[in-house]
Amino acid sequence: MAKTNKHVFLARLLRERDKFELIVNRIGFTRQIAMPGVLGKWSIKDMLAHLLAYEQYIADRMEEIVQGEIYIPCKTQTALDAFLEEFGYPDFGSPLLDDEVPGAWVIEKHRNVSLEDVVAQEIHAFASIVAALEKMGDETITRHNIYERVANNTYKHYRTHIRDIRHWMRVNAANSRHS
Repeated sequence: MAKTNKHVFLARLLRERDKFELIVNRIGFTRQIAMPGVLGKWSIKDMLAHLLAYEQYIADRMEEIVQGEIYIPCKTQTALDAFLEEFGYPDFGSPLLDDEVPGAWVIEKHRNVSLEDVVAQEIHAFASIVAALEKMGDETITRHNIYERVANNTYKHYRTHIRDIRHWMRVNAANSRHS
């Protein structure tokens, strides 16, 4: 059986996911994972919460597409506030959303959530993306630009965070040798 674009994309998505999980697992569930400083004040837990919000956002939009619902990005502050209240994360598709605000909001929201809960929610959001993608036909995927939208909300973030984590690990290793 010939591989379809969907099979190729899913394989790529899962490979990128494996790379991300591998580096996070190298750190493990130690106190280091919650230590700030990986990216500014962000810890790896904060990065996972950031990913969770973006992944849940695209998973929900994909499920809406599967159900035949139409998503319209928020065009007013009132609509942004209502979206946040309904879904529990910002409308990342809204042109009104400042690039810096969602990150700070997501980190604050998850500050008192346990690492285990953040990880479980993030894994669930990723699994929801895969499940929704598997339900979609090629025409739907193309019409809604799903491959690019999923990439922008998943593995493009993974790649950025992998670089941040590797840099942080090199700096910490160098600092521990000089202590």
